[in-house]
Amino acid sequence: MRKIEEPQMNLGEEDISRIQFDLRSRDEIPKLLIGLQYIYCTRSIREAVFKILEEITPKEVDTKNGRPGMTLWKILVLGILRLNCNFDFDKVHEIANQHKTLRRMLGHGFLDDDKEYAIQTIKDNVQLLTPEILDRINEIVVKEGHKLILGKKKEKIKGSCDSFVVETDVHYPTDINLLFDAMRKLIECMVFFCEKQGFSDWRQSKHKLKMIKRSFRKCQNIRHAHSKNPEKKAEGKKRVEEAHEEYLGLAKEFLIKARQTMEKEPVIAISMSELLTLRIEIEKYIQHAERQIDQIRRRVIEGKVIPHEEKVFSIFEEHTEWIVKGKAGIRQELGHLVAVVKDQFNLILNHRVMEKEKDVEIAVSFISETKKRYPDLVSCSFDRGFYSLENKEKLGQILDQVTLSKRGKLSFAEKELEASEIFLEAKRKHSAVESSISALENHGLDRCLDYGISGYKRYVSLAVLARNIQIVGHWIQKKRLKKRRKEKWKQAA
Repeated sequence: MRKIEEPQMNLGEEDISRIQFDLRSRDEIPKLLIGLQYIYCTRSIREAVFKILEEITPKEVDTKNGRPGMTLWKILVLGILRLNCNFDFDKVHEIANQHKTLRRMLGHGFLDDDKEYAIQTIKDNVQLLTPEILDRINEIVVKEGHKLILGKKKEKIKGSCDSFVVETDVHYPTDINLLFDAMRKLIECMVFFCEKQGFSDWRQSKHKLKMIKRSFRKCQNIRHAHSKNPEKKAEGKKRVEEAHEEYLGLAKEFLIKARQTMEKEPVIAISMSELLTLRIEIEKYIQHAERQIDQIRRRVIEGKVIPHEEKVFSIFEEHTEWIVKGKAGIRQELGHLVAVVKDQFNLILNHRVMEKEKDVEIAVSFISETKKRYPDLVSCSFDRGFYSLENKEKLGQILDQVTLSKRGKLSFAEKELEASEIFLEAKRKHSAVESSISALENHGLDRCLDYGISGYKRYVSLAVLARNIQIVGHWIQKKRLKKRRKEKWKQAA
């Protein structure tokens, strides 16, 4: 049984519209809660958001019968809080159970002190949110934000577009440490497999893990000889090859043993679904190990260069990309490029996680999608990474004004265009997008802590939605504070 919200207030519960906040607070939580209060108390927004949230519940689930689950409103609030404050689930768990104002926003009164959330309940429920649902809610929030900020004014939307890297939660990859990761997980899975099947093959798993780790450390610490003497150089190369041969030999030995164990008949009965899940998991790590063994042999023993497209940068987050943006002091970043479009009010209009794509490849489709959502978008500025002659022509057909600097040498006409007052003004304002990117990174999008590409996309969508709700909350906070000051001045007069 899954409800959007409780249809009737409980004894001691306070109406969300009556919750008061410290309007002088500079912390992000009051701003976020004010934004959420505005969504909840504005009927048109609440109904639109709740209608979208209903899609989380599968159609075959009866919403009136069964064990009560966390309401969809609570799921949205806790998910947004986590990203906006850059909390891990432990922190969300503590705040959800102890933060008085947040608990009132979740629908708990002074008689509900004994009602607490389990950390696993929060994790499982927040993961129900999908990127598609969050993007649709974000569109509603942005449009209502424009109405709130502009009021009766009629102003066209002016955008700025840029991309940045959101890193995945992985360590720096080398072929030997990726092989160690695969072997470590394989040994752990084989121990669990043997316990379930009643085998004793991997009872010395701790010793095996120490053996593989010792061999890995030997490869890690050994260095090529840099002597000009050919004999010493050859001797150093031989030491490196021998250390890696030993490491690969040990890994191959454990892989053979793993396959032999999997072929044995089980001693203890186990369900087919559980057995299949275990076998898939083990096979995955075996394939990772075999790939790394092949690449290490080719690189170290045969002296070949491994093509970039063959490399995997994490066995846990296989979608991770190696990105070099050419920034000072940052040699590489591990994650994905995320493109964002912001408007003149710092609201994030749209975003896209770029999977093996570049800025220049997504410019037209990304802006076309944003224009469909916000027909009032009339101009947009870009940096040089988005430039191509085709992009400039197509973007000019979509928007009234495109500020896109050309790469390389400029013609006389292009110099005149880029020296014009309108172009220079838009270019000066374009740097504000870096402020929005910095704010996103500060509020969760520096590193994604969720697992898999679907978790990654959900994490990014939640961060964008949370940021926009915070901005809306900030505008409301300023208006309320201004109104309060005017009232004080009237009383003083």
